[in-house]
Amino acid sequence: MRFQSYFNTAVILIKEYDGIIPLTHFLKQYFSQHKKHGSKDRKYITHLCYCYYRLGHSLNELSIEEKLRTAIYLCNDSAGEWNILFDETWNNWSAEIYERISFIQTKYRTFSIQDIFPWKDELSENIDTIVFAASHLIQPDLFLRIRPNHEETVIEKLQTNKIAFQQLSSTCLELPNASKIDDILSIDEEVVVQDYSSQRIAEFLSIVNCQPSTQLWDCCAASGGKSILAVDVLQNVQLTVTDVRASILQNLKQRFTKVGIKKYDSFVVDLVKPINQITNRPINIILCDVPCTGSGTWSRTPEQLFSFSEEKINEYAALQKKIINNTIPHLPKDGYFLYITCSVFKKENEEAVEFIKKTFHLELIKMECLKGYSQKADSMFAALFKKDSNRHA
Repeated sequence: MRFQSYFNTAVILIKEYDGIIPLTHFLKQYFSQHKKHGSKDRKYITHLCYCYYRLGHSLNELSIEEKLRTAIYLCNDSAGEWNILFDETWNNWSAEIYERISFIQTKYRTFSIQDIFPWKDELSENIDTIVFAASHLIQPDLFLRIRPNHEETVIEKLQTNKIAFQQLSSTCLELPNASKIDDILSIDEEVVVQDYSSQRIAEFLSIVNCQPSTQLWDCCAASGGKSILAVDVLQNVQLTVTDVRASILQNLKQRFTKVGIKKYDSFVVDLVKPINQITNRPINIILCDVPCTGSGTWSRTPEQLFSFSEEKINEYAALQKKIINNTIPHLPKDGYFLYITCSVFKKENEEAVEFIKKTFHLELIKMECLKGYSQKADSMFAALFKKDSNRHA
């Protein structure tokens, strides 16, 4: 009966949730007001709610109860404790996700896997629309980036505490999402919690010809993850970090203190408006991780997948062009411009690249859609440009 109760509670919460705040915050508010739910109760109810939104825009003709039941089937590789919710017609529960998808296609003739993510015509180049849509049914893994000089210590701590992990590279570790590492590893000192695709930005930074006096401007710094990556990859880089939100920069400063980054400039800047000067020193690298739809990360926050409207793509694309227009003019000759999104939409990605090339005549060094969906990771986009001293903007 407990699992039927979890199901009923999840249905109530789904009916109440309006998408105005992130689902995780909504659930925290609910649980803080209803102390009767213990830790296991919260875990199961939360899991059910996330399963529901993982179906995206598919099967909207079903009742919430029937759609949630379908979501449980598609998002779990075995019935487990949920078998109480299913009758004998659900007799094909396979650990293979595409077999479960095939069963649902037979059960509900209106079901199409692409309806989970219905904006296939807006996707960036070379994205497998079927695999990408299906990836939203799977919770992404936890990825750690080992910071310099901590490789042996981190591996030893994980092994000693019998924490399962896969080592994807000398610095990248993949762990089950629910792994408890906070009491084992020193976050931001020994490791940084950073998605696999986000770690791959190091491949672009390593191309840059960096000198001890290299100045890097992280113009949309947010929590500072890319700045920390740049420091670890480029070593002697001198940082300037800006963001439009003062509270975010305050959090970043606290994080930099823990990381050990002491010498940097930071200030609030609204890049929607032109700015006169960033620093008295020439900026060699502009790292521009622009605000975007976040569509490459919706397997982590599937409620955004569920509530997204296509008009937002054009709104973000217009915002990104304004930021590009107000940052690239600060790039000197032989400087690098690294454009990054966590979007899978071509208007935010390839079309932004074409805009940069045509408007500022920068040389495109490397461009890639970082497809994390086959790695249980986020998907991102990055393009590295250089302002050639022989060209004229």
